[in-house]
Amino acid sequence: QVQLVESGGGLVQAGDSLRLSCAASGRTFSGYAMGWFRQAPGKEREFVAAIMNSGDMALYADSVKGRFTISRDNAKNTVFLQMNSLKPEDTAVYYCAARFSLFSGSIYLRRSEYDNWGQGTQVTVSS
Repeated sequence: QVQLVESGGGLVQAGDSLRLSCAASGRTFSGYAMGWFRQAPGKEREFVAAIMNSGDMALYADSVKGRFTISRDNAKNTVFLQMNSLKPEDTAVYYCAARFSLFSGSIYLRRSEYDNWGQGTQVTVSS
């Protein structure tokens, strides 16, 4: 098991940027594929971005491609989500997720594939 704590959320205006962080503790962080999901009021939790254990590859939802960047620092047990050109429709609670894998090239896109979740951080984008 790994414990995840998100930070960096807040209230910003459309066009602004935010950087979310997710600090992990517990087992070896480099063994975990990581993902970011978000949930807006009244909606299902949806995939935002994911990154391999190794950090060699990342995938994004179409709605954030070109604006958001996921990265990780395995030495600091942290994964980041850089969010640029924010839009009001990006308003949601953002969750960090982790799944352990012995294969360093693992990457997961579905919510059901992750078994470790943080508590979430609120991002609100005003128009």
